[in-house]
Amino acid sequence: MGFHAVKASEQQSVEIGIADAKRAGEQKAVQNRPTFAARIEETVVCVENQHRYGQLYADFLRARKTVFIDQKAWDLPQTDGMEFDQYDTPQSRSVVIHEYGRVLAGVRLLPTTAQCGCYSYMLKDAQRGLLPNIPEYILYEPAPVAAHVWEATRLFVTRNEPAERRLIIQTKLIKAMATAATEQGATHVIGIVPAAFQRWMNRLGLSALPVGPKLNISGDHIQAAVMYVAGQL
Repeated sequence: MGFHAVKASEQQSVEIGIADAKRAGEQKAVQNRPTFAARIEETVVCVENQHRYGQLYADFLRARKTVFIDQKAWDLPQTDGMEFDQYDTPQSRSVVIHEYGRVLAGVRLLPTTAQCGCYSYMLKDAQRGLLPNIPEYILYEPAPVAAHVWEATRLFVTRNEPAERRLIIQTKLIKAMATAATEQGATHVIGIVPAAFQRWMNRLGLSALPVGPKLNISGDHIQAAVMYVAGQL
């Protein structure tokens, strides 16, 4: 075999070796790439700690504005692209689900013992006739006022998420909500949920009980329900 033939053969072997190494590196990168479930994070933000998370709380309020004002056309306060109301106080906690800084879902928690001016919490204030968009008969019984019961409001998952991602996001959100509420001493969370919540909760491996009639509010079929959260950890 001539010199040039040997050189060509060696060059080919080097090229094959480089290609094999490249493929092995790509395969390793794919294997080491975190799954979607591992990539998404959960953060509980309050007035006291929001400075630690940069724009996350503002982005959470912007996501609420997109969902509840832009998409659902609810008549709610807003400023600088952020939705807020009288229940966003230092007493509240915001559970934010996010991926690489992008807000995917969230929910607000407020103790049923809260008081700010004439307002307490949403379900109780609705019973008192303070919220014209929510009927006074939203609950079968008087709204609870107890340290071990917290209220969940403004629960959302952003649009355009595929079904398989939505289930993961919903599960992360509800379990993060349960954890956040339990860490504040709650055993139960009360709130307004989709009327088909029992099927929805079963899909998430959780349970809740209806505590009010099925209603249609602003085009949404909803019902008040209470969830036992202490056993979800």
